[in-house]
Amino acid sequence: MDKHDLHHDFPELGEKIHELKISDAHFKKMFDEYHELTNTIHSIETGAEATSDEVLNEFRMKRVHLKDALYNILRK
Repeated sequence: MDKHDLHHDFPELGEKIHELKISDAHFKKMFDEYHELTNTIHSIETGAEATSDEVLNEFRMKRVHLKDALYNILRK
């Protein structure tokens, strides 16, 4: 299962991701939250953590919203 790493999903934006992580505290916070959530989802999907389908789906929806917000910042 893919971990949905932003660098993997948007390789053409790798340099901008790096720049914003350093220069934009809001982007950095969202980036960190996105990756923490991605790691949690990956743990659940691989069986390392257990939770209900409802909670897993909530995590996935939150990740989608974070990814959209991060992408919008990256495309500005």
